[in-house]
Amino acid sequence: MFRIILLTLLAVGMTPVGSFAAECGASGLAVSSVTVGSVTPMGKLNKYHLIAKVTNVSGASQPSSALQFVDIYQGTEKLDAKSVPPLGAGQSYMVAYDSLRSPEAGNGTTTLTFALDTTRPISAMPQSCIAASGNTVTF
Repeated sequence: MFRIILLTLLAVGMTPVGSFAAECGASGLAVSSVTVGSVTPMGKLNKYHLIAKVTNVSGASQPSSALQFVDIYQGTEKLDAKSVPPLGAGQSYMVAYDSLRSPEAGNGTTTLTFALDTTRPISAMPQSCIAASGNTVTF
């Protein structure tokens, strides 16, 4: 089992970045972190204020015409999309999303993925792109 995992990691590590970028429409952005900023009781629900940090990890500024979003998924269900402005080299932008959940839900039972979307419809984007371009938070 360990050999299979090791070989899979090796194969992924050897995948040319150019081909992955072309397949996934990479824009030089990365969702570098997702955190729970706060939890607020709202009647029979708790509101989780989540914050995703999107960073331009490329060495170049994006053109002013860049059209890009962070899509929020629970499993394969797209819950929302938040726009991200064009970023200069090394710049970051914070994306906020509020999630409502029962206070009776156990810790660690909800996982959301924040994935980059550079204007490609989800039906045209391979599932591997969603996982590879995103970051998850479990709460």
